[in-house]
Amino acid sequence: MTKKQKKMLYRILVSFVLFLIAVLLPLEGLLRLPVFLIPYAIVGWDVLWKAVRNILNGQVFDENFLMAVATLGAFGCGEYPEGVAVLLFYQVGELFQSVAVSRSRQSIADLMDIRPDYANIERDGQLVQVDPEEISVGDIIVIKAGERVPLDGVVTEGASALDTAALTGESLPRDVAPGDTVISGCVNLSGLLHVQAAKPFGESTVARILDLVENSSEKKAQAEHFITKFARYYTPIVVFAALALAVLPSLLTGGQWGVWVPRALNFLVVSCPCALVISIPLSFFGGIGGASKQGILVKGSNYLEALARAGIVVFDKTGTLTEGKFAVVKTEGDVLEQAALAEQFSTHPISRSILTAWGGQPAPERVRDVDEIAGHGVRAVVDGRTVLAGNRKLLEREEIAIPAVQEQAGTTVYVAVEGEYRGYLVIADQPKPNSAQALRELKACGVRQTVMLTGDSQGAAQHVAQALGLDQFHAQLLPADKVQRVEELLEAKQPGEQLIFVGDGINDAPVLSRADVGVAMGALGSDAAIEAADLVLMDDDLSKLPVAVRIAKKTLAIVKQNIVFAIGVKVLVLVLSAMGRANMWAAVFADVGVSVLAILNASRMLRTK
Repeated sequence: MTKKQKKMLYRILVSFVLFLIAVLLPLEGLLRLPVFLIPYAIVGWDVLWKAVRNILNGQVFDENFLMAVATLGAFGCGEYPEGVAVLLFYQVGELFQSVAVSRSRQSIADLMDIRPDYANIERDGQLVQVDPEEISVGDIIVIKAGERVPLDGVVTEGASALDTAALTGESLPRDVAPGDTVISGCVNLSGLLHVQAAKPFGESTVARILDLVENSSEKKAQAEHFITKFARYYTPIVVFAALALAVLPSLLTGGQWGVWVPRALNFLVVSCPCALVISIPLSFFGGIGGASKQGILVKGSNYLEALARAGIVVFDKTGTLTEGKFAVVKTEGDVLEQAALAEQFSTHPISRSILTAWGGQPAPERVRDVDEIAGHGVRAVVDGRTVLAGNRKLLEREEIAIPAVQEQAGTTVYVAVEGEYRGYLVIADQPKPNSAQALRELKACGVRQTVMLTGDSQGAAQHVAQALGLDQFHAQLLPADKVQRVEELLEAKQPGEQLIFVGDGINDAPVLSRADVGVAMGALGSDAAIEAADLVLMDDDLSKLPVAVRIAKKTLAIVKQNIVFAIGVKVLVLVLSAMGRANMWAAVFADVGVSVLAILNASRMLRTK
């Protein structure tokens, strides 16, 4: 508890003890008033003061006004115990609410701990701690074991393991060595690292994440807008309704003020909308906090609400559903070594994948007269024999006959030695191990349709789509074609559905912006991804997407439960109060009891697993 919360708790306890003494004392008549006024003043002076201050500022109709009128009215009717009890229970509810909100903010504050307090820089042979904002691009910073990485950069010296859990939710550490990129917010677990700063602190990953989380509450969900408008009109309506309930029946029946005024006061206590005003933003705040613990950044409640209604999920292929790395997946003939030696001088990803698949050491002395033929492949003399490695056009140009080969899912590299065809290699981008499971979980979450959009070949796209069980795929698309396909899917949405696009956030920015919710995959340290997307998965794990959908659905379910429960109970007790069937104690439950239960329900989002 904070100091302010503890102070409120002490006030409640002191007032409660004095209230019990007042109830037990055998007092009658006017002596009861000052005895009950003491606990009333101790527990409720701030409510009365806020009501007066708000009235002076032109803000009449709020919960402080309702409580002040109801409790002072109860004292005016001689119902002293009820007047004190209403304020006591109201303050208990306020304390409960304050603690719940503090816990919710703490879950976000835990993420805020990723902000580094200092950076080590070497000056005159000594390590000096400076503010990370003082570091310039190109400076060498030193990160000791146990310290947090202060800025994004590249390792120049040393090797270590980094704990990225605060950013990605991933428990396994990540090994880094010279040449590797590191991002701010991670914790150096073991070795000493020298890192060259690549960005100023204001543009670093940690600064962007903190800015996103801190500003996420500005983008409110429809449910939050509804409650804000609801409270704005609802409170003055119930005040005038209570006034009418107190005055009109008494005038019409010839002065039964003692009957109708207490009913009106009950009516006021019940009508306080704090259960909705607090619990609904708390639910969304808890959902965003719970998602952040899983390495999922949500830029606002509105995106969490939209994600809960996901009906169509559209994926980029390379780097999202697949590894984004070429690998040899099939060979025909004993051609791997010849192809690898011929390709060893090329930096093309396909050439690198062939060399990796061979596993041998580069041997420049075995190769001469290397000629890279743009758009075709490579010609080289390997161990004294001419080797061709490339596409079908290369061998056809050399008039080398190729037997009929079934179209493969990937890039086919044909190999010929001394003018004679010897075999082929198939290089393909493989699906990520968890992609198929993630798609199945999305279906289980209620997603109606999964679609893949890619610029890759028809064969490669079909292979991935069939392997993962996608509903649709569209291949050989330019960036503009992807936007057009998304537009078509948006028009085909069912009522209430939302379209989610998942991409790498770098070359898919137009589509990420056009979708109802844009999700950036593998965005660790990617500025473009964090800027373009509405929701960021901080590591390369697609299985986080169904987790995000489940969190969103749970949040929205809790919001709906609180709305139905709070309004239902209040309407029931309001009617019973107007009919004289509910006393002040029932009114207290309908206000404070409903608020506490709604806040407890909303607090479930803080325990997201």
